Amino acid sequence: MLIDLTEDQQSIDKNVRALCAQFSDDYWTDCEENARFPQEYYREMAKAGWLGITMPEEVGGAALGVTDAGIMMHACTSSGGGYSAASAIHINLFGPHAIVVHGTKEQKSRWLEPLVAGEEKACFGVTEPDAGLDTTSISTFAARTSGGYIVNGRKVWTSTGQVADKILLLARTTPKDQCAKPTQGMTLFYTRLDRTKVEVKRIKKMGRNAVDSNAVFIDGLFIPDEDRIGEEGCGFHYLLDSLNPERILVGIEAIGLGRDALQRAAKYAKDRVVFGRPIGMNQGIQHPLAEAWCYLESAYWMCLRAADLYDRGQPCGAEANAAKFLAARAAFDAATKSVMTHGGMGYAREYQVERLFREAILPRIAPVTEQLILSFIAERVLDLPKSY
Repeated sequence: MLIDLTEDQQSIDKNVRALCAQFSDDYWTDCEENARFPQEYYREMAKAGWLGITMPEEVGGAALGVTDAGIMMHACTSSGGGYSAASAIHINLFGPHAIVVHGTKEQKSRWLEPLVAGEEKACFGVTEPDAGLDTTSISTFAARTSGGYIVNGRKVWTSTGQVADKILLLARTTPKDQCAKPTQGMTLFYTRLDRTKVEVKRIKKMGRNAVDSNAVFIDGLFIPDEDRIGEEGCGFHYLLDSLNPERILVGIEAIGLGRDALQRAAKYAKDRVVFGRPIGMNQGIQHPLAEAWCYLESAYWMCLRAADLYDRGQPCGAEANAAKFLAARAAFDAATKSVMTHGGMGYAREYQVERLFREAILPRIAPVTEQLILSFIAERVLDLPKSY
C-alpha cells in the first residue's frame, strides 16, 4: 500500500509554505511579545482562500476534507508561526462544523460567508471554570423569552475573544437534573458578541500570546431564535461532530511545531563549534534529535490515518485521540531537545526555540487531557470498565 500525499495535497503544502514564508521570526516575535493578533497573516490566509478549506463551495469554501486541512495546518506551524499561526485560523476549520451540518441555508450564507472571506472572526464558548472537561455540567443558562433567549453565565479559555465578532456558544436550556440524560438539554447558538452584555477578560498565560485566551462573563445577553443552531436541547450532540477533527488538527499542528523546533536544533548543531568540532558530530547530540525525528514521523502518519478515516466516513475516535496524544508528546519532546541542544542560547528569545518550547505544552493539555484520552482508549478499544 502506497502511503504518500497526492499531487493536490503536495500543492497545498507548497503554497501554504510559500505564503507563510512572508512572515519572519521577527514578525512572530513581535506578535508574541506585544500580545498582538497576527492580523496581516490572517488577512493573507483569507485572501488566498485558506480559511474556507473545509467549508462548502456555496459559501466560498473549497469543500475539502480534514486530511487536506491537516496538511495546511501542519505547513503553518512548521513554517515558524507555531501555535500562534495555527490558533489564529484554527476555529474556521472545526468550529463551524455544526453550522455546516445542522444550520439552515440562510444561516450558512449569513454566518459562513463572512468567516471564509475573513470579514468576521469567531470565538468558541464551551468550557466553563466550574465544569472543565465535564461539559454536561455547564451552568451557563439560556432562558426562553419573546423571540429568543436571555443568557447568563461564564466561559473560560475562550480563544480570540478579544478580536471576535461572533461567538459559538453552548448553554443549557433545560437544567441537568430535569433531563433524562446529562447530555440532553444543551443548546448551541452562533450570535453576535455583544460587548455591552459580555465582558471578555484576557488571561495572562505562558505562551501563544499572539492569540488571546479569555474569561467570559455573560450578563443578560439576548440571542434571537434565528441564531440557534438546529433543535433546542441537541447542542451537545451537534458538538460531537467536530471533536474528532479537532483532535486530529491539534495533533498535526503539534507535529509541525515539533518539526520546526527539530530543524532549528539540527541547524544549530551543525553550525555551533566547540572544542574544534561541530557539536552535531557528537552522538550525545545526534541520538536525542534522531529519536525525536522518529517519534514525530510516526505521530504524523497516525494523524493522517485518523484524518483519512474521518474523510471516508469511518469510525475514527480511537485513532483521532491516539493521534493527538502521540503528536503532543512527540512535539513537546522535540521542543525540549531543541532547547537543550542550543544550551544557554536555547533560553534566549533570539533563537525562537524557547517560544516553541512554551507553546509545545499546550497540546498536551488541550482540548482534552492525556488522561481522558487514555481512559477513552482503555474503555472503547480494550473493553475495560469505565473508570470515571
